[in-house]
Amino acid sequence: MKAHTAETQATMTPAKAIMILKEGNQRFVSNLKINRNLLEQVNDTKDGQFPFAVVLSCIDSRTSAELIFDQGLGDIFSIRIAGNVLNKDILGSMEFACKIAGSKLIVVLGHSKCGAIKGACAGIKIGNLTGLLEKIKPAIGKMKAEMPGMDISDHKFRTAVEKQNVILTMDNILEESPVLRNLYELGEIGMIGSYYDVDTGEVAFMKAVIGE
Repeated sequence: MKAHTAETQATMTPAKAIMILKEGNQRFVSNLKINRNLLEQVNDTKDGQFPFAVVLSCIDSRTSAELIFDQGLGDIFSIRIAGNVLNKDILGSMEFACKIAGSKLIVVLGHSKCGAIKGACAGIKIGNLTGLLEKIKPAIGKMKAEMPGMDISDHKFRTAVEKQNVILTMDNILEESPVLRNLYELGEIGMIGSYYDVDTGEVAFMKAVIGE
C-alpha cells in the first residue's frame, strides 16, 4: 500500500474520503488490517505529504485515528485534544490541512467512556483543565434541556453529551472559520461526525456536512 500522492489527493472527494475511512474501520474491527511497508511509506513521503482527511479526536490512548481507521503514513492529519474540543490553534491547523495541504474531509471523532466528558459532567476544576472542560458545557446544557430529570452522572446522559459535543464542534468549525466555511460552500471539502465505541472498536458515522 503506497502513500497518497498529489494525484490521488487531487482525485479525492469528500464522499470517497468517508468511504475510505469506513472501510478502514471495518478492516480494523475484523482484524484484517492492510499490510503496509511503513519504511517504504517513509521514503514515499520524504519529499511531501498529501493527506486526504484531517481528524480531530480525543487524546484518549484508545482512539488513535491512524489505527482505528487503518491508515498509514501520509494518509491523514491527526489533531488530538482531550474531549475533542475546539480552539483557535486547532482551527488554524484545520485551515492548514484543507486550504494549504489539500485535505478534502474534516472528521470530528468522539468516543464512548470519555474521561473529559465525565470530568465536565462532574464539574471538575483543575488548573488549565478547567478552561478546557468549560468548552464541553454547551453540550451538557443542551442535553439537560433535552433529557430533563436525567441524572447528570448517568451513563446514558454522558453518552448523549459525548455525541452532542461532536455535533456542536462541527457547527462551531463552520461558524468560527471563514476559511473552512468558504471551502465547504465551494464544495471543496466536507465534514462528518463520528463516534468510536471503545468496547467494540467500531466507529459510527453521524451527522455529515457534505455535497455529494
